[in-house]
Parts: sequence; structure tokens; C-alpha cells
Amino acid sequence: MLAYKLEIFYSIILFAVMAVILFLTKRAIRRFGFIKAIEINRRKVIFNLSYLVIYIISFSVLAIIWGVDHKQFAVFISSVLAVLGVGFFAQWSILSSLTASVILFFSHPVRIGDRIRILDKDFDWTGELIDITGFYLFLKTDDGKNVTIPNSLVMQKGIEILGKKPIIIEEET
Repeated sequence: MLAYKLEIFYSIILFAVMAVILFLTKRAIRRFGFIKAIEINRRKVIFNLSYLVIYIISFSVLAIIWGVDHKQFAVFISSVLAVLGVGFFAQWSILSSLTASVILFFSHPVRIGDRIRILDKDFDWTGELIDITGFYLFLKTDDGKNVTIPNSLVMQKGIEILGKKPIIIEEET
């Protein structure tokens, strides 16, 4: 008989639940992206961030299933979070840009191809929005310059939409 029969059973259930959650998450993000006419590259950033969170949670549950001592596991997780916290505090712009990217994805009406103005008193950033990635917004200004602006700065300054690109819904394969 298998000595770890119960752990294997729980692990299989965890992987099945994880697969269902991944499928539902992908479907929900895809549906939201189609409804809001969000480009595929922006959806990929959100897919990857959501997958990362799901995998981290699943790994933690799997470690608990296989009998990692709760106290040792708590110490390990708190140590990892402390190191990440120090790292993110040292590079606060990374965390804030990722957060701003998620906010731009879900709740901002700006789309790639729109003509926008970044509201800043020191710089006149007006032009066509080329791309929005996990960390940066790429803008081709009216005078032909390519400007890269961190998403966190865009969220702090604000965006004025001067002209909307017509919405074309594309099928994702």
C-alpha cells in the first residue's frame, strides 16, 4: 500500500481545482478583454500576473498538504515576504508600475492607437499611444519623438483622451 495515499489524493484534487481556476480566470480575462476591446498584449500581462498569484497560492497549499510544519512554513513565508518587501521598497517603481498596469487594464478607457495628452506642467506629452506594457506606456509624440513613460507616472499625472481609435474586436486564437 502507498504510505502517502491521502497526500496524493489531496494533491490530485488541488491540481484539478487549480486547473479549473486557471481556466475560469483565463476565460474571465478574455471575456473582459473582448467586452472592453483591450489588445492582446495588454491581456497577456494580466494573464501572467494572475497565473503567478494562482501558482504561488497552489504551491503554498501543496506544501501544507505534504506536511511541512506550519511554524516552519510561516517562518519561511515571512522571510520571503520580508526579502521581497525590502526589494520592492528599494525598487518601489516596479511594484507601483505593475499595479498601475493592472488599473489601466481594468478601469481606464484609454486604448492603443488613441491620441492622448499626459497632463504634466513641465512636459508636453501629446501624441498617439503606441503600446502599454506591464511597466511602461509608449507614446509617439506629435513632433515624432518616441517617449517611454512609467505606468505609475501616468496614473499620477492623468491622461486626457483627445481622439478615440475605432473599436475593432479581434478573435484570439
